[in-house]
Amino acid sequence: MLAMLSTRPFVRRCAGASVLALALLGAGLPAAAADRPQPDLTRFYQQRPAWAGCPGPDMPKDLECAKVTVPLDYARPDAGTLDLALARYRATGPSHGSVVLNFGGPGGAGVPELAAEGRQFMDLTDGYDVVAFDPRGVGRSSPVSCGEGGVAVPAVPRQDPAPGQPQALLRQLRQVAEECARNSGPVLPHIGTVNASRDLDVIRQALGDKKLNYLGFSYGSRLGAVYAAQFPDQVGRLALDGVDTLTESPAEQGLAGAEGQQQALDDFLDWCTTDVGCPFGQDRRRAGDEVLRLVRSLDRDPVPTDFGASFTGQDLVGALAQGLYSKRTWPPLERALASLVEDGDTRRLLGFATGGIGLPPARYGTDRTGPSDDRDRTDRTGASAAHHRENGGLVDAADVPADNLPAALMAINCADDPDRPDAARLTEEMRTLRAAYDHASPVFGRYRLTQLLLCYGRPKGTDFIRERVKDVHTPKMLLVGTRGDPATPYRWTVETARRLGPSAVVLDNKGEGHTGYSSSMCVHHTVNGFLLYGTLPPGGGSCPADAPAADGPQDAG
Repeated sequence: MLAMLSTRPFVRRCAGASVLALALLGAGLPAAAADRPQPDLTRFYQQRPAWAGCPGPDMPKDLECAKVTVPLDYARPDAGTLDLALARYRATGPSHGSVVLNFGGPGGAGVPELAAEGRQFMDLTDGYDVVAFDPRGVGRSSPVSCGEGGVAVPAVPRQDPAPGQPQALLRQLRQVAEECARNSGPVLPHIGTVNASRDLDVIRQALGDKKLNYLGFSYGSRLGAVYAAQFPDQVGRLALDGVDTLTESPAEQGLAGAEGQQQALDDFLDWCTTDVGCPFGQDRRRAGDEVLRLVRSLDRDPVPTDFGASFTGQDLVGALAQGLYSKRTWPPLERALASLVEDGDTRRLLGFATGGIGLPPARYGTDRTGPSDDRDRTDRTGASAAHHRENGGLVDAADVPADNLPAALMAINCADDPDRPDAARLTEEMRTLRAAYDHASPVFGRYRLTQLLLCYGRPKGTDFIRERVKDVHTPKMLLVGTRGDPATPYRWTVETARRLGPSAVVLDNKGEGHTGYSSSMCVHHTVNGFLLYGTLPPGGGSCPADAPAADGPQDAG
C-alpha cells in the first residue's frame, strides 16, 4: 500500500518530443479508439517538477515536495486539469532515476506516508530517488469527500429484513452516493485506476525517466498491473507486494476478505488468550464468542467518542480489520481492546479505524483536538478547500477532508467495477449474500457485505481491468504473495501472475500479515535487489516465515 520512486531530473530537447508524447498516450487507449485522432498531451509530458522543501512543521527536512499537472479528462485535455502532490528522497549514491511507490488503499495518500515511513525505503536511495504521490482524488490532489458527516453508510440488516426494508436500505445507499457526488467536485467522474495509471505515466516522464520503476503494495499492485497493460513499452522494474485480484467480482473479493480476516482474528485470539492481560480472558473457545458479543452489543448501543460521534460495532470491526494486518500491531490492538472493554475508552481503537485496505496510512490533518475545532476549521477553510478542488489545484494539508480515505476507497473501487446489479436483483440476492458472508465470518461478514453494496447508485465502472489487463509483454515483474495475508490471499498472487503471463515471477513468502516488504527481511532484500540490480531468484524463490536474519530467498524449485 505504499510506493516510492527516484529520478535524476533532466530536460529532453529533441525534434521528436511531440511524436513521443502522442505515441505514449496511445498505449492506454481502448482498441476501438486506435483509428481516431488522439488528443494532444504534449504539454503534460513536457513539464518538470519544481522541487522544494515540504511545507509543514512535521515534514522531514530532507524530503522534497513538488507537483505535476494532469488532464482532468484524458479524452478532453482542454476541459480542465488537476495538480498531483509529489514527494521524494534524493538518491544518496549514483542515481539511476526514480522508483515510484504506491502504498495502497485505494485512497492512501503517498506523500504523508513517505514522510512517516520513509526509513523503510532508504536502502533504495543507493540508486534511486524515492518518490511517492497523492493519486487523483486522494490527499492534497483534489480530495473526494462525502461531506461533513463522512461516509455514513447504513448497515446491512443482520436478520431477514421486514417487507420494504431492502428498498429502504437501497434508498439510503443512493443518498450516500449522491452526497459523495455533491461534495467531491469535478474529479469524481474521472477517478479510478485506469486514469491513475495514465497519471503515473505523466509522472514518469516528468521525472525524466524513460522507464517506470515501481513498488506497489496491495491496491498498488492493481495500479502497477494496469500500468503494465497500458504502457508495456515504458515498464522498467515493477515489484508488486500483496497482490490484488484482477478478475474476481466484488462479491467474491468480499468473501475472500471476510475469510482472511476471520483467520487473522482467530490467530490473534490464539495469541491473546495466552496473556493474562487479554480482555477476552484465557479461555480460547469463549474468547471468540466474547468478540462477537461485543460487536453486537455496540451495534445495539454505540458508545460516545471524544469527537462527538458514536462508536458502533461495525466501527470496532473496521478497527480490528486494520489491527490484524500485522503481528507487530497485535500488542497495541490488545491494549486498545482492553481500554474499550474495561473503561469504555475508544480512543486507542480509533487510531486503527482508517477504513482502507492496506498498510495503515499516515494521515493529513491529525492535529485535531475535538469536535468544536473541526467545525471551526471547516468554517474557516471549507470555502478555500472547495475552491482548490473545483479548480484542480492542490489543497492545503490541513484542509484534506477527514473522510477522504474511505470516500476515495469507495470511489476508486466503484470506478474499477463494471458490475451494477439493479435494485430488484440486489433485493433478491440479499438473503443469499448475507448467509454466505456470515458463514465466511460471523465477525467480519456484515462489514464486508456493507462494503459490497456501496457502489449502488454510482455510475457503472470500467471493464478495462477485467477484460484488458492480461498477457502483458514487459520485462520481468516481481510479484510477492504472503501465505498468511488476511487481505490479499496468496492465491490471488498466483492467479494474477498467471493472467499477466510469463513476465510475472512469484516470490512465495511463507510468513503472516498483509504484504511482506516491511515484515520479512528476506522479502525486503529480494525486492530491493530486484529494483536496484535487476536480480531475481531462480524460479521466483521463496522466503521462510519469521526469518528476520535471512539474507535472501531460497530456491523454490
